[in-house]
Formats: sequence, structure tokens, C-alpha cells
Amino acid sequence: MSWVNALIQGIFLGGLFVLFAAGLSLLFGVMEVINLAHGDIAVAAGYLAVVLIPILHIPAIWIFIVVVPIFVVIGYLVQRLLFQPSLKSGSLTTLLVTFGLSVIIENLLLEGFSANSHSLSIGRLGSGAFRITSQLSISYLSVTILLVAIATIVLIQLGLSRTKTGRIIRAVADDREAAQLIGADYKHVFGIAAGVAFATVALAGLALSMYSQITPSAGPTYLIYGFEAVVIGGLGSLWGTLAGGIVLGVAATIGLVASANFGALAPHLVFLAILAIRPQGFFPKKALA
Repeated sequence: MSWVNALIQGIFLGGLFVLFAAGLSLLFGVMEVINLAHGDIAVAAGYLAVVLIPILHIPAIWIFIVVVPIFVVIGYLVQRLLFQPSLKSGSLTTLLVTFGLSVIIENLLLEGFSANSHSLSIGRLGSGAFRITSQLSISYLSVTILLVAIATIVLIQLGLSRTKTGRIIRAVADDREAAQLIGADYKHVFGIAAGVAFATVALAGLALSMYSQITPSAGPTYLIYGFEAVVIGGLGSLWGTLAGGIVLGVAATIGLVASANFGALAPHLVFLAILAIRPQGFFPKKALA
């Protein structure tokens, strides 16, 4: 039963990795930006929630109503003021800019909160579980995170394929010059895409702070998981990102069953194995569609 339990728990843990990967996949698919600050932005969202909850006097479970819109605006501004100028100088410059942003965020969090860990208490949702058998239970929070991750992927996919703004984003991602000829303001479109990406990473940070403890230095760890999920799924494929995150989650929990010290290593070994066998990922696409 332990292996079955590990498999099921891994699927739900994968939901957390999917949330971290969704924004990375969107940014790369639209702008070909590799955001090294992605994990730190998620952690910053968690810390913002820690600060705002006692000020606003609202239940922790509803803090996403405040934090996510804030990060939509932050994402738009960061893209227009920071990412966009660097895009003109090439992908290496953008990579260095995001690395610098990562260092700044982590050090600001260390200055403001020290190295102490924090978490969000959400009461029954965080402590309760569905009892399947005497040896198998699934926490309410794990189910919620997976459902939110799936809903996030579905909504982004529907937005890209069914809305006017989404079709413009796809057009700009496919051919920026051609989109400009028909009147598309690609800088504004990039800003919208960044806003959506920051919204998803804010959700990831909130989920992480409810799921476990967060520290200012936790960002790079989850950045790696996000990157691996994107690569495993196939660059530019949101559905592939969903599959990649679940594969990593299952690898982590099964690794824990094999050995207490193997849980953290197993997802990275699986990533390397898949990269060696199928370097293009499960569902590679040339553009978001």
C-alpha cells in the first residue's frame, strides 16, 4: 500500500509543481524569456500574504483575492520597465536581468523577515483529509492545489484560444513583426502575458506557504522544479507542463518510499533520464496554442 499511497500523493504534490511551472511556460512561450527570479517572486507573494493578513483581518484562505491582482500589476510593470528594455539587447541580457532581480528579491526578504520560516494557517483546509482507507488519506489542501493547478492551465489555454487578447498573444508569439503590421502593440501584449504569468506564480507562492514553511532562500529550489516540469512537458506546451509537474511529484514521493534521502534527488534523476531519452519533452510545440 505504501507504493500506491506514494503514487497518489505524488500526483497531488505535482499540482504544486505545475503552479510553479505554468508562468515559466507562458513567459517562455510568448517572449522566450527565462525568468530566473520566478521562484523568488513566488516566495515574495507568500511573504506579502503573511504581512497583509493581520492588516486586512481576513481569513488566510481568501488572501489570494488581494495578492493575485497585485502581482498582475507588478508583472505588467516589471515587463514594461525591466524585461522589455533588456529584450532589445538579446536573451543573455534578459537572463542576467532576471538573475539580478532574483538576488535583489531574496536579499530584501532576508532584510525584512530574516532567515526565519513562515507559513499561512488555513485551519481545517490545511489539517483535514479525506480518509480513503486505514492507510491512505488525501489532505483537503493537496486536492485543492491540484484542482487550482488544473484550472489555471485550462483557463490560460482557453484564454489563449478563445479570446481576442489570447489570439493576439499567440499571434505576437508566432510572428512579432507580422502582428505589428496588423496593429498589435506587442509591448502591451507582452505586459499582459507577464501579468498573467505573475498571477500564476503568486498562486504558487500562496499554495506553498499554505502547504509548508517558506524561507527567503526557498525560491531557487522551486524554480528548478518549475523549469524541469516545463522541459519534461515540452517547451511551449501548457498541457505538457501539467504532465511534467505530476511526473516530478510522483518521482519525489516514490523516491521517499525507497529512501528518506532519495526523495529530493529522485525528481532530478527522472528529469535527466527523460531529457536523455526525449530531449524535446512529452508534448513539444513551437508556440503556445
